[in-house]
Amino acid sequence: MTRSVTVVAALFLVLGLGACAPEDSSSGTSSPSAADACTKDKLAVKTAGTLAVGTDKPAYEPWFSNNDPSNGKGYESAVTYAVAKKLGFEAAEVKWQTVQFNTAFAPGPKKFDLDVNQVSISDDRRKAVDFSSGYYDVRQTVITTAGSKIAGAKSIADLADAKLGAQVGTTSYTAIRDQIKPKQTAAPYDTNDLAVQALKNKQIDGIVVDLPTAFYMTAAQLDNGKIVGQLPAAGQTEQFGFVLEKGSKLTGCISQAVDALKADGTLANLQKQYLTESGAPELS
Repeated sequence: MTRSVTVVAALFLVLGLGACAPEDSSSGTSSPSAADACTKDKLAVKTAGTLAVGTDKPAYEPWFSNNDPSNGKGYESAVTYAVAKKLGFEAAEVKWQTVQFNTAFAPGPKKFDLDVNQVSISDDRRKAVDFSSGYYDVRQTVITTAGSKIAGAKSIADLADAKLGAQVGTTSYTAIRDQIKPKQTAAPYDTNDLAVQALKNKQIDGIVVDLPTAFYMTAAQLDNGKIVGQLPAAGQTEQFGFVLEKGSKLTGCISQAVDALKADGTLANLQKQYLTESGAPELS
């Protein structure tokens, strides 16, 4: 799921890139052949000396700050500028443009060099666009409302007596069953909206959703919504990646930059700064 509901792209919020060598499974595009192909003067950007980056508007916290992608604050903005720097671009050479969420990965030519907008990498989307390797591993998250019996939970063990719900058939529902393993059977809902209504009616104590949806629900759908915490990673990891035009010659270079940021700890530090410490703690 990427932004489990399209409205997440419009209302809130509310995060692997290969190498500049062999073809990468996440991009589906051959990487540059020359060792220096990822230097600024060799990059096949839309406009020489400029890195054109798309994202939706409004651009929500914690991925961006103050609805201003160009300020370098918020996780996705900070990662984008870090990638640009790896490729030799100054901050002033990064030019932002508004791109609606669904159009970012629709078939056809793009005006941007890359798009960053909490877009999950998927095989289906790869048919229309390229993806870098993932810059953010999506995590399942428990949410509730302030004052509930699980509002102060710090660990999975603290959720043992909770009545939790999730959309049926999702990895969120599976996480309740296989990771949290509460004493009460998880409540299945056909949609996340129905789960939200059940939480409002106090029929359940909390909901499990992916982190982007958690930010959206707690800010836009719930009064006094609260993120209890992220579950430990388990199973196949869902990832957000930069979106590029299908067959883009930039894909391998963007992946190389992201991989370098992952290897040197930059991504982890930015996640801690903008995500973990922005109301999404980890449950032990």
